[in-house]
Amino acid sequence: MDVTAIFGSMVFNDAVMKQRLSKSTYSDLIKCIEEDKSLTMSIASEVAAAMKDWAIEHGCTHFCHWFQPMTGVTAEKHDAFISPAKGGGVITEFSGKELIKGEPDASSFPSGGLRATFEARGYTAWDPTSYAFIKDATLCIPTAFCSYGGQALDKKTPLLRSMQAIDLQARRVLRLFGKNVAKVTATVGPEQEYFLIDQNVYAGRKDLIYTGRTLIGAPPPKGQEMEDHYFGVIKTRVSEFMKDLDTELWKLGIYAKTKHNEVAPAQHELAPVFTSANIATDHNQLTMEVMKKTAARHGMVCLLHEKPFKGVNGSGKHDNWSLSTDSGENLLDPGSTPEDNAQFLLFLSAVIKAVDEYQDLLRTAVASAGNDHRLGAGEAPPAIVSIFLGEELDGILRAIAEDRPYSKRAGCEVEVGVKVLPHFPKDTTDRNRTSPFAFTGNKFEFRMLGSNASIAGPNIILNTIVSESLSQFCERLESADDFISEVTAIIKDTVINHGRIIFNGNNYSDKWLVEAKKRGLHNLASTPEALPHFKDERNIEVFEKHRVFTREEVITRTEIMLDNYCKSVHIEALTLAEMLKQDIMPAVSSYIGAFAKSACDAKKLIQDIDLTVQQEQLSTLNKLYADAYRGTQELDNAIKSTEKIVELEAKALSYRNKVIVAMEQVREATDKLESIVGSKFWPVPTYGDILFSVK
Repeated sequence: MDVTAIFGSMVFNDAVMKQRLSKSTYSDLIKCIEEDKSLTMSIASEVAAAMKDWAIEHGCTHFCHWFQPMTGVTAEKHDAFISPAKGGGVITEFSGKELIKGEPDASSFPSGGLRATFEARGYTAWDPTSYAFIKDATLCIPTAFCSYGGQALDKKTPLLRSMQAIDLQARRVLRLFGKNVAKVTATVGPEQEYFLIDQNVYAGRKDLIYTGRTLIGAPPPKGQEMEDHYFGVIKTRVSEFMKDLDTELWKLGIYAKTKHNEVAPAQHELAPVFTSANIATDHNQLTMEVMKKTAARHGMVCLLHEKPFKGVNGSGKHDNWSLSTDSGENLLDPGSTPEDNAQFLLFLSAVIKAVDEYQDLLRTAVASAGNDHRLGAGEAPPAIVSIFLGEELDGILRAIAEDRPYSKRAGCEVEVGVKVLPHFPKDTTDRNRTSPFAFTGNKFEFRMLGSNASIAGPNIILNTIVSESLSQFCERLESADDFISEVTAIIKDTVINHGRIIFNGNNYSDKWLVEAKKRGLHNLASTPEALPHFKDERNIEVFEKHRVFTREEVITRTEIMLDNYCKSVHIEALTLAEMLKQDIMPAVSSYIGAFAKSACDAKKLIQDIDLTVQQEQLSTLNKLYADAYRGTQELDNAIKSTEKIVELEAKALSYRNKVIVAMEQVREATDKLESIVGSKFWPVPTYGDILFSVK
């Protein structure tokens, strides 16, 4: 296969536009994109005509505005290219107006109370910075989604706003260093973890079908203890899936680069090459969709839930974030000259300050019902946000803060004075895989994201809070008498005032929980504890200042996220209750009956037979059965009482403290039953059946 020939073949990319648009229209379009200017209708009309012809040549009959509402998945409304013609025929048409704007019904998408159900009108607006593409014989046009009143109803709009904010503030800083760059872009490379299981075992689990995770399940004899799956030989069936997945992603212009087995049985990872935060978000949403479709073609199911199986590692999505100029300079690369180091350390300080001051916002960015099962479970960072810098970089910052020379480990001493900042090589320390926010040479790796999440939210917040730090730095630097002295002072102040957020040790350790509390760091252990902080006044202020969210949008998004949490747990609880009542309890009852009958039959045959062991087993089974029965009743009661609560914050807390607790208690009895009930009686595929289903 010639990868270069198929790459981007389903994308209306720059090469296609150059070929199909007039030179003047192409030039005007690129200028509009680079300078964030509005498109004229004449440009839009020529682009629309070229898009239509190209799409039809590739077998398309429909187009759609492809957008990302607050559901966490993508949405699309398909329209055919046809229009009526005389004589009862049709012609194919696609206008500039249709390209630029669509009007999908917005009434059934989450709005957090922004509008009533009868206020249905919503608008989709073409995002020309993300290429149109063909999927399922449909021309898909990436768009923003807003309400009739102009409020953002999606994830793309605020992401684009945050990218404008970081561009503005980063260029302010660079101008002070004598660099007049045209654009600074937040770049992202999201690593995607996932599970692959056989369709047949999936079909036998209501919990996987309805919720994406198993709600019951005893541990199998073999899990991930042998550590033999990580980077192990890829099974043939999985390898064939991965090959097809790469091909489909490459056709869509997605830079799929790395693939390997992950830690848990049946778990794998895909990692792409870096691109802009906006395109990376679009591509990651597409990647998750293509994964599921490709798996189905291979008789498998792709699980993207953060914690599909208890007792084995869940799946994360590592968000590798950096800043790059239009000339290709990475602003988080240490550089090789004192001036570049000063610039790098200033941007680094901006990140440190931002993460410390807005720990709560970063925690809300990864908060979900599924991710609560993963964070702090010894397989992912805890819910406490901290930064790993490594020994070398941390040592330099501490030396600056303490006005002393910095001595490198090799014995080469570098003076760190008021005006001279040291050069140091990157990658001089080991990586810390336990850190939630780790510096990895020329980028930060935000490791708290769940595998199912859109990366838009975390990058919106990262862009916004770093913009705020840079803005404050600029205010000091623009009025400074001695620029480099003020840079050094800013770095020093950052380490002194925000150094508590830096931790280079083991984040999985219980000692860190104690230490973090001493430092005054947030420990928002669950989603209901974290999400209300999204609308704290200081957070609303930073969003409004940088024009990322309005106050109304912040409040409504908090409502949407809390409501989503409640609905997710509600569905899980109802599913578990149904499985217990319709599947587990009848099966256990049948097994107890068969076991008892067997004992009675033995007694009839052998009058003096000793049935003490059988009686003990029956007693154990009966007790667990009773525990499961009473637990199901308690779960039902917890669901009913929680659903009566109207206020969302209180309702979410009730789901966490009552419903989930009831689910965990009834699961304990059920999992014990699974371990002793005969396999022929157990009504659902076990963990062993599922995790080792793909041969």
